[in-house]
Amino acid sequence: MGDFGSTLPMFLLIIAIMYFFMIRPQMKRQKQEKEFSANLKKGDRVVTKSGMHGKVLDFSEKLDAVILETGAGKITFDRSSISVELSNKLNAPAKEDSKK
Repeated sequence: MGDFGSTLPMFLLIIAIMYFFMIRPQMKRQKQEKEFSANLKKGDRVVTKSGMHGKVLDFSEKLDAVILETGAGKITFDRSSISVELSNKLNAPAKEDSKK
């Protein structure tokens, strides 16, 4: 019985650590991707998770898809296939060199 009293807090500590280091960041990332997908607008430059670069041409609400204009023409992708990280990196303003 005394052994159970010392393992229970340790077990709860392990669960708390897993929540804060694994589950919570994943939920935050999913929320960020959902906001990004909802805030897409025509003319945005994006990169898909497969690496296709393009500009948002139109949306298909029926298919929950995005129509991208690429060098190869117009291609339809699911909204979920647009990469948040790569698209933000693509649209980030270029850093200016302060060394002159």
